[in-house]
Amino acid sequence: MTIVLIVLALLVLSLLLAFLRSNAALWSALSIVLAAAVGYAVGSAREALIAAIVLALLTLPFAIVPLRRALFSRSLLKAFAHALPRLSDTERTALDAGTVGFEAELFSGKPDWHKLLAEPRPALSAEEQAFMDGPVERLCAMLDDWRITHELADLPPEVWAFLKRERFFGMIIPKRYGGLEFSALAHSAVLQKVSSICPTASSTIAVPNSLGPAELLLHYGSEQQKDYYLPRLADGREIPCFALTGPYAGSDATSIPDFGIVGKGSWKGEEVLGLRLTFDKRYITLAPVATLIGLAFRLYDPEHLIGGVEDRGITLALIPRETSGLDIGRRHMPLNIPFQNGPVRGKDVFVPLTQLIGGPEMAGHGWRMLVENLSVGRAISLPSNAAGFARMAIASTGAYARLRKQFGLAIARFEGVEEALARIGGMSYLVTALSRSTAAAVDRGEKPAVTSAIAKYHATEIGREVARDAMDVHGGKGIILGPGNYLGRNWQGAPISITVEGANIMTRSLMIFGQGAIRCHPWVLKEMAAVAETDRRKALRDFDAAMFGHVGFGLSNAVRSFVLALSLGRLSNAPGDAHIQRYYRKLNRYSAALALCADVAMGTLGGRLKFKEKLSARLGDILSYLYIGSALLKRYEDNGRPEAERPLLAFAFHESIWRLQNALDGVIRNFPIRPVAWLLRALVFPLGRREVPPSDRLGRRVAAAITAPGPARAAVLEWCYLTPTPNHPVGRLHALLPDVVAAEPVERKLQKALKTGAIKAHDYLAQVDEVAQQGVLSAEEAALLRHVREAGAEFIAVDDFDPADLRAGAAARADVVAVAGGVTRVA
Repeated sequence: MTIVLIVLALLVLSLLLAFLRSNAALWSALSIVLAAAVGYAVGSAREALIAAIVLALLTLPFAIVPLRRALFSRSLLKAFAHALPRLSDTERTALDAGTVGFEAELFSGKPDWHKLLAEPRPALSAEEQAFMDGPVERLCAMLDDWRITHELADLPPEVWAFLKRERFFGMIIPKRYGGLEFSALAHSAVLQKVSSICPTASSTIAVPNSLGPAELLLHYGSEQQKDYYLPRLADGREIPCFALTGPYAGSDATSIPDFGIVGKGSWKGEEVLGLRLTFDKRYITLAPVATLIGLAFRLYDPEHLIGGVEDRGITLALIPRETSGLDIGRRHMPLNIPFQNGPVRGKDVFVPLTQLIGGPEMAGHGWRMLVENLSVGRAISLPSNAAGFARMAIASTGAYARLRKQFGLAIARFEGVEEALARIGGMSYLVTALSRSTAAAVDRGEKPAVTSAIAKYHATEIGREVARDAMDVHGGKGIILGPGNYLGRNWQGAPISITVEGANIMTRSLMIFGQGAIRCHPWVLKEMAAVAETDRRKALRDFDAAMFGHVGFGLSNAVRSFVLALSLGRLSNAPGDAHIQRYYRKLNRYSAALALCADVAMGTLGGRLKFKEKLSARLGDILSYLYIGSALLKRYEDNGRPEAERPLLAFAFHESIWRLQNALDGVIRNFPIRPVAWLLRALVFPLGRREVPPSDRLGRRVAAAITAPGPARAAVLEWCYLTPTPNHPVGRLHALLPDVVAAEPVERKLQKALKTGAIKAHDYLAQVDEVAQQGVLSAEEAALLRHVREAGAEFIAVDDFDPADLRAGAAARADVVAVAGGVTRVA
């Protein structure tokens, strides 16, 4: 009986200490004391002494560090060195590049929410807001998306000139070089506002401010390169592009077949040391109009002219457009979103070594340079474009669903439409919070390799979902292209953002968890570093600390996952008021579950996990939705916990947790080692799967919030172009919404009068006049109905064309000469 009670007491103590993450020394000491105390209380002093000795023999080898190293860590270090999966050069560079932020807390199993809430609230400076209210507003007023996509297949010359003059291409360039030196948040805000009216223009602005010569020069360029090129890039004298992808190599830089060979050649009439480049690139945005081409290639030095190594590795260079042998091919046409895009080729193109970004000393460092800077660009450009479209979808679809009537009711009142509207509202709130979160991370000085991949993948995928629902609500209005269609081109172009800057299948399957599991884990990188350490004493010391820290971490997460699942997270600490604490507690629970499942997957599958892409993708989804949940809460907290945003937050959060639960279930259900899967299910889902998608009642509140003027609709329309200009039907539709809402009770009075049979007119406007004459409607009410009917007719109507206008080349028959980006082309 004494033994049973001692074991039970020790079990309870162990669970408590593991839940609280106490260290081994404390666990050992308390276990010995507790065993002795229980033995003495229910037995005798002799039994207490025996219990204490037994516990000391069992625990002290783990608590006394020198003893632990001698007994366990030395042999474990050797085994770990043999079992550690080999990383490719590409993978190793990707792991070494970038930084880790709050996502590491989410991977810890015990997030410190005070760190998140202590981060400053993202906000535009006065100068940045003035740019939004001035040049960005004027640019949006110039953009006619139908003319750009259907007639010109390009931005018009006056828009190109305006972009250069107002330094839209120099947002990331410091003021000392003539740039705007904006924050990442301002960069994101500009792209969101422009993309809400014209994705072609936003893509054109995004590229020079993300991955490209300017970003690379800022971080790695020589002072001479910065002084010459950055002022020219800032004011648009140079239009940049960056050539990375080719027909046979995309994401894996080690496969790049493009090469450069060091040798002598002629440059501006002088013989200099340089390199001859042979390359074939495609999908290069801005290439057709670029005057400065950044190029990634593999550099060889067979004569050892710049060092003792022949294969110098991936290297980056700048090639002026006028360079002999450079071939800018004909344009690609990316799904009727005609931002400039095309191939770049060259054979034996000679440039001097001074054209290497950073000079000869940066030869071979190209992949690291790209990975570090790609994470910043990926964190801003594509999530911002997706957020801009999502805002426009709310502005247009929310108003259209209130204007469009069927069976005498606004279609927003039908539950099927309401369901789609709720998804548009909730998921747009999610995308905008996600975009804001990653931009804020960049402004804090991070190079967010993991969260940029999360933002790129989920913002673009959810953007496609929002586009689908917006098209469904609009029905026939959405599928008839023309000047009045504000959705069609975005729907056509949705796969573009899915595909570029790392295709989403690859991003989800390989990047998010593949990088996150190692970069965010508190111990794995330390274990890997210890194995690679050449000083064996230091290696053993570091490995011992990391390995047994890892063991304690894993045991703690197993206990925390089980206890928090049983308590539905209630036993975890959470900030905030009673309404919002439940959200933090859910994230606490699933953070522990992620940490447990990730450790088990890495520990049992080892190097095989790299090839279990479906499993890795689901683990990445769990991390992603934890990060999305934290971004949602941070946005809500930053805004002062507004009551009006609660339905939007609740919908987005519950949808995220529902998807997270499904991903977690998918990991366990498909885990290849079945006994391990059974244990994981018992620890993670002891009460079964309890999360549910957003309720119909909640969806009704979200749909109501985005289909009427008010603080909730205003919150999600921040940084959306809404001015009712002649080129912007969405702005005019949005401006009409208050009158549409005000007219609804008057419409009901009209319908009631029609049901009496006393109204003889058949035409709507005549009916309004007749009812007004009978005194049922006031003159103001009748005027309101006429205004809404006449103004709304524009948005109910669809475009039509003379057949000749739709024939290929019809828009170009005038033989207009257009000047785009400084390059003359015949339209």
